[in-house]
Amino acid sequence: MGSDAGDATPSLDEVRWRIDAIDGELLALLDERAGLARAVAAAKAAAGDTGFGLRPGREALIIRKLLSTPRTAAGDALVIRIWRELMSDSLARQGPYHLTVWGGRDPARAVELTRLRFGVAPPMRVVASDKEALAAAKTPWGVGVLALAPDSAWWARLLAEPRLKIFAALPCLERWGPQAAFAVAEVEVEPTGGDQTFWVTDSPKAVDAIVEALAVDGVAAELVAEAGGLKLFSLLGFYQAGDERLARAPGHLTGVIGAAPTPFDV
Repeated sequence: MGSDAGDATPSLDEVRWRIDAIDGELLALLDERAGLARAVAAAKAAAGDTGFGLRPGREALIIRKLLSTPRTAAGDALVIRIWRELMSDSLARQGPYHLTVWGGRDPARAVELTRLRFGVAPPMRVVASDKEALAAAKTPWGVGVLALAPDSAWWARLLAEPRLKIFAALPCLERWGPQAAFAVAEVEVEPTGGDQTFWVTDSPKAVDAIVEALAVDGVAAELVAEAGGLKLFSLLGFYQAGDERLARAPGHLTGVIGAAPTPFDV
């Protein structure tokens, strides 16, 4: 039995015509969205709001909502890349948003992860030391991206910088590889419903003993890095700095140094 004419596979010319039409529609929507971002910047300026507009928690909620929307062809990576670019472009229109990257032993990978997370809109520079990246993160509208390196405990310095927090773990998809860098800034870190908290301790105990002690209080922990006699753990969930469960954890010099959404494909 032959198929109905309406079920016929479209020709290549028809498909290309439809793609061209969609491209035009997308461009018009992108232009409209960029105009709205400019309007947001103007409204904030009129209200005297010149603070850093980065809201990592809100961005994560937007991404999760998009990923939960039914799709037939667009993969998670494509959705994330497009909306990261849109959100970064919008933020860059609101103030002097800028990125500073310290890549440790693999600067190229750190740069790649930074652009995957923050898009191409904000200007970026690569520096030779973790200290420079942390200092830049404390400047207005600054974000520092620092690699996890076996010979650097830069993350421990955040214990003495309570305003400076880890707010993103890079990459944001497990399929893009293991956690290799963190983004830090003077921003508020908010729970998103699927988070990991970063906690530092100077306890000399073995990693397994620390993990077990935390587990007794219902805290699931995993070692992220260890350097200079200090250990950095990822705790499953969102924990405040004053959480009594962490106050009972091993170590004298301890503290929460930020939190980030868990990978979107976990």
